[in-house]
Amino acid sequence: MISVVVYSESGGTFKTTTTANLAVSLERMGLDACVIDLDPQEGNLTSLFDVGENRSDSDADNLVRHILEMPDGDFEDLIETSEEGVDVIPSHDMLGDFTSNLEQKIAYETGMKDMTRDEFPRFELLYDLLWNEQQLQDQYDAVLIDPNARAEDLLYNAIYALRTLVAPVKPAGKGNLSLDGLEEMVENMSDQLDIEVGLSCVVPTAIGQTNAHTQYTKQFENNDMYSTPVAIPARESLMDAMWEARGSAYKVIEERWKTFEQDGEMVSEPGKRGVYDRELETLRDIYELAAFVATETFDAEVDPRLTLDIDDHGERTFTIDDAEREVTA
Repeated sequence: MISVVVYSESGGTFKTTTTANLAVSLERMGLDACVIDLDPQEGNLTSLFDVGENRSDSDADNLVRHILEMPDGDFEDLIETSEEGVDVIPSHDMLGDFTSNLEQKIAYETGMKDMTRDEFPRFELLYDLLWNEQQLQDQYDAVLIDPNARAEDLLYNAIYALRTLVAPVKPAGKGNLSLDGLEEMVENMSDQLDIEVGLSCVVPTAIGQTNAHTQYTKQFENNDMYSTPVAIPARESLMDAMWEARGSAYKVIEERWKTFEQDGEMVSEPGKRGVYDRELETLRDIYELAAFVATETFDAEVDPRLTLDIDDHGERTFTIDDAEREVTA
């Protein structure tokens, strides 16, 4: 099955929107996808997909309780389905205290079981929950995690559980240093967790039309260390509208969400956005990225055709295969 952590050490790389777009792409390809939100920040995947009503309820059951083997309900009750068909395990405020709660668990269990702290499997808890206890591999074709950015227990649990990274990068002023940093990051994670961590691909994002951005993007595309199947142009309007539409870039374009000024205030509404070739091409790139991850990294079978039903503008069909890429009306 497909199991991916979308991770970047730096901010501003559209990590969360990349995760959402990948998940919806896989769902549209005919795969059952589940995303897990391990980021305790407010502006995260849970907010984007408009789920997690109980995220601030300290008494509510949540993923942390299950990871730490203190559940207050059934695991399946944590799962919510987004409007676009992707299952989501939402974030919860308790994620912010994960390490302190984990330390309490370690102190208790090492005392009870006569083991040392080094013997406690602190990074294996999410792995055991997802695959051994809940056996998500029997329920889903793809599981993705949008993790917290800090190199701490939650992130390491995510990587130990899923083993494969998709790395959005922002090629601004670093060039090959960014590639070297990615290689070092993957090696450090592999050593820290004592497993093989794979990097499916690097995804340059927010690419502008400057010579510097063009140069850095080519360095990523032409490197011998990692695959770079697509580069996502700067589409801030499209990506920002995802937060208003509460969904993926596909939803923004199909429902034509737009943010604009009205009576001195900024409002967002469906049915207002124009249909632009450049944004359709960006959707094609996103779909191609998902197809690469699914087929080249995990050898899955996917539907190479995607049909968009754009309000008041009819259908557009994407075709992606080894021979060609095209968008047709």
